[in-house]
Amino acid sequence: MKKGLIIIGILVIVGLLIGSSYNSLVDLDENVNAKWSNVESSYQRRADLIPNIVNTAQAYAKFEKETFVEVTNARSKATSIQIDPSNITPEQLQQFQQAQQGLSSALSRLLATFERYPDLKANENFKELINELERTENRIDVDRKRFIESAKELNAAVRRFPKNITASLFGFEKRAYFESDEGASKAPVVPNSI
Repeated sequence: MKKGLIIIGILVIVGLLIGSSYNSLVDLDENVNAKWSNVESSYQRRADLIPNIVNTAQAYAKFEKETFVEVTNARSKATSIQIDPSNITPEQLQQFQQAQQGLSSALSRLLATFERYPDLKANENFKELINELERTENRIDVDRKRFIESAKELNAAVRRFPKNITASLFGFEKRAYFESDEGASKAPVVPNSI
């Protein structure tokens, strides 16, 4: 009888430990999903600003059509990539980053084009749109960092003993991280205007 009570007691304790580990992994997993949603939301905010910027600029720079088409196409490509946050693979994240980098590059060319139009740079509506874009870029950076931190926390929990046992039992897996854009380690070259 005593032996049976001891076995039941051990099983209850093991069950409670597994349940506790499972619940903490669920919390970490949901946190990563929420942080990914914030990343997507920030990128969507940027994509939503682009038509307003392009439309405002087109009124001033009617003959710069190629740049506007390039930005519009890059925006379309960047917003077409959908990723399931619970199943992010490094390949999917790289594809997402490449599309976003393409949009960033097109935006950079667009902003460089604006330098040739002093009337446009003085336009209050345009100034506010550019300021909003800058705030959005900062927000994207913050959201990406928060996603990386939450993924790091989940990844560590999935690898640590004894949660790694619970993680393997219930299918919790490591999440991919954002990586630096290609060439990000090199400082940009600023042309000499003198």
